[in-house]
Amino acid sequence: MADIIHLLPDSVANQIAAGEVIQRPSSVIKELVENAIDAGATHVDVLVEEAGRTSIQVIDDGKGMSETDARLAFERHATSKIQKADDLFALRTMGFRGEALPSIVAVSQVTLRTRSAEQELGTCLQIEGSKIVSQEVIGCPVGSNFLVNNLFYNVPARRKFLKSNQTELNNIVQEFERMALVNPSVSFSFSNNGTLVTSLPSGALLQRITGVFGKKMGTLLLNVSVDTSICKITGFVGKPESSRKKGAHQFFFVNGRFMRHPYFHRAVQEAFSGLVPESEQVPYFLYFDVDPSNIDVNIHPTKTEIKFENEQAIWQIIVAGIKEALGKYNAVPVIEFDTEGVPADIPVYNPSNQHVTAHSPEVRVNPNFNPFKSDSYSNSTPEFLKTKDYVPSSSFKEWDEVEASFVPDESPLGDVPDNLYNDRSLAEIERSSSHYQLRGQYILSSVQNGLLVIDQHRAHARVLYNRYRVQLDNRVSPSQGLLFPDIIQLPASDAVILSDIIDELHSLGFDITSLGGGSFSLQGVPAGLGGLDPVSLVGEMLASVRDCGQSVKDDLHHHLALTLAKNAAIPVGQVLTETEMSGLVDDLFATDNPNYTPDGKTIVAVLPIENIEKLFKS
Repeated sequence: MADIIHLLPDSVANQIAAGEVIQRPSSVIKELVENAIDAGATHVDVLVEEAGRTSIQVIDDGKGMSETDARLAFERHATSKIQKADDLFALRTMGFRGEALPSIVAVSQVTLRTRSAEQELGTCLQIEGSKIVSQEVIGCPVGSNFLVNNLFYNVPARRKFLKSNQTELNNIVQEFERMALVNPSVSFSFSNNGTLVTSLPSGALLQRITGVFGKKMGTLLLNVSVDTSICKITGFVGKPESSRKKGAHQFFFVNGRFMRHPYFHRAVQEAFSGLVPESEQVPYFLYFDVDPSNIDVNIHPTKTEIKFENEQAIWQIIVAGIKEALGKYNAVPVIEFDTEGVPADIPVYNPSNQHVTAHSPEVRVNPNFNPFKSDSYSNSTPEFLKTKDYVPSSSFKEWDEVEASFVPDESPLGDVPDNLYNDRSLAEIERSSSHYQLRGQYILSSVQNGLLVIDQHRAHARVLYNRYRVQLDNRVSPSQGLLFPDIIQLPASDAVILSDIIDELHSLGFDITSLGGGSFSLQGVPAGLGGLDPVSLVGEMLASVRDCGQSVKDDLHHHLALTLAKNAAIPVGQVLTETEMSGLVDDLFATDNPNYTPDGKTIVAVLPIENIEKLFKS
């Protein structure tokens, strides 16, 4: 039998390795910039064309390479970062595998120009698909200049599955921001298609954060600093008022490396428990300095998954450090003990008359004054309705009328199945003509088989969602101009997303114009959004698109319409008139799916008459 096992050529092995290391253009930039940081660069320029499809160029002023090192750097497992296995447990560099450069040249055309400070002339090396095309001596500055052209030119399947240019550009910007945040002492610049997107000078950490995310971010952060024998944690967390439902900027870094860690993320949430709503999150920028022997970064080629030896102890340190920062900010309420016998006020010292006793001022309150109380209301309202558990409705008439309205409807209807509202219109459902509001959240109406309960906020969100989807599909929507235009300053990553979806926002009724440099002018909003902060609304829509991606137009329209509908819907607690409740119910049952919101939450429920009767059996 002939031998069938053979060694793969290096070019094929490198392409296989590239499948894990080089997933998209942002992966190339990550690897090249990390090499520049390891080389001691103080300034790094990143330039891309067509979101990295055509070319990616990374220029640094690091130590550079000799002629021999430049050629050897593209061989598999060639590295200057480690020499023996024990070095894996003392890593302080970004790279160490020796796989990045061989993987890049396996799927692209690379030109390297580099020179070290000890040499008068540099080296220019051209490689295509792992094969060296040419090598010559040239004049160039100290450092390295990597030019990567035609990424995945020899792997058409990988190139075909790249996302749109805007999506890939957004991934590049996010990767660029992570590296800029963890290296504030290094100045960075980023250009796309010959246009400078962002320029970040070297400086302090807070200066770098505000340079990336805007000056407003700096006013919302609290300093965190904890130094223990296990680890040292520094950085910033947001104040409680900086919380938001989506799009909070949250970053963990360990030993200069970005990481994702859901367990530590829950520790941050625990520290803010009771200070922010459970559905909202605060921004944080936390930097861990840990003994390299106590962590393992050699889990995945992307090196974003890191294992810690003392995770539970670090969890406690995170919670304690953040609570200490919040305590200094007075965000946590303080409980005073042992106050019995303590004087309420310290007597005022009066040198002219030491026998004068100071008295604290008195506040006089009329306990009988009620600005909402009228004679007619006080005479006609039973005492039981004045208790704190009663929430009045604007449609309230007299108590005997309210009591009578809950008598079951006598019209013949029969049993109502659970899926009735999916298949029938409102005209096919026989209901009473009156609606009543419970605690400013639910609309109640009697039906033959029980009590119909509708969540008013979710119902209105369903109605608005359908309306906004029609506007997006037809690209026609009324816009209401703002008296004073708002200027929106966005970080580079959000500016890329907004530029990509600006046509869809115009379809919804937003009048937004780009001013360049991440600035946008908001001159109009969709009609009917009175009372909402348009700048915050745009930010929340950007966060929703960032989470879902924007490669599929239908998904983009869904998330835009859903975010806008949730924000514009009737809030919980708003009192409605009988006419407003009737109109909302009619509009709800005119939709294609009145039972559920677009994100699958229940809108309508029926409390069967049998369950109500059971309450009065005894």
